[in-house]
Amino acid sequence: MPAFPTPLSISVLALLNERPMHPYEMYQLLLERHEDRIVKVRPGSLYHVVERLEDRELVEATGTERAGNRPERTTYAISDSGRSTLVTWIDDSVRTPVNEYPIFPLALSELHNLPKEDAVAAIKARVAGLDELIAETDHLIKYAHDADVYEAYWFSADYLRTKNVAERDWLRTTVSRIEKGDLPWPHGRN
Repeated sequence: MPAFPTPLSISVLALLNERPMHPYEMYQLLLERHEDRIVKVRPGSLYHVVERLEDRELVEATGTERAGNRPERTTYAISDSGRSTLVTWIDDSVRTPVNEYPIFPLALSELHNLPKEDAVAAIKARVAGLDELIAETDHLIKYAHDADVYEAYWFSADYLRTKNVAERDWLRTTVSRIEKGDLPWPHGRN
């Protein structure tokens, strides 16, 4: 069984802390808010998470409705225990830095296994991808700002932008160092 709480379960609890809703509504709202940039969101896994949260008594079904020919939709609300779990997780996660073991630092630590030209090409491709992410994030931030959305709702986008800019700039410097020979490539990997 995966560690609990999972990122998606926290997102579900946070949505239900706003108001009761059914899983499909949660899914649509997560996509509309671009939360799929910070948590993996799939309809099937979201329904499974809601079931697990209900089993743990962190959410409770408040009603079922049917609209036309659509399947029945069960609406859920957060329980007091769910609210406590949400608040504790947020507080602990902000207070305590942890190594989350992202894949990219591992890939960097093994980049020496590629020939120098391939390594440079891979880094340049990542830089281009980061430039696209930064531009998309700039657009989302401008949209939220122009719509007078409280910054507390979207400042995580600014964090991600800052992180991506720092990574992109570091990678550009690294490519420059490799190309100039300031960062010598292992012998036989030219």
